[in-house]
Amino acid sequence: MVARAFFDEIRTLGFAGISGAYASVGTTFGFPVRGICISNNTLGDMMFTDDVTKDKIFVKSGSFKLWDIQSNMNAQFDDKYVLPVGTQISVKQITAPTSGDVYVEVIY
Repeated sequence: MVARAFFDEIRTLGFAGISGAYASVGTTFGFPVRGICISNNTLGDMMFTDDVTKDKIFVKSGSFKLWDIQSNMNAQFDDKYVLPVGTQISVKQITAPTSGDVYVEVIY
């Protein structure tokens, strides 16, 4: 079997849908995620999480965070090193955005 990776459809949320409470960015992952990029293209600083009871990932206005979880492994894909099926990425504002969007891009 040949191991393959695929890009999923982008997940996005516009600035008007972002507040001081966590809001979902797109849908849950329907597959194990091997790489993820979280981009903040708004004019406000943001906090992202996969658990709305805990702040986990800070992304400054106009910047991004990128994680290559598994793409450089020489062996076949190993599902021990992935974001699991059903993971939901959520966002809340630290400073109120006045324009722009946030994005979640994944490789599975």
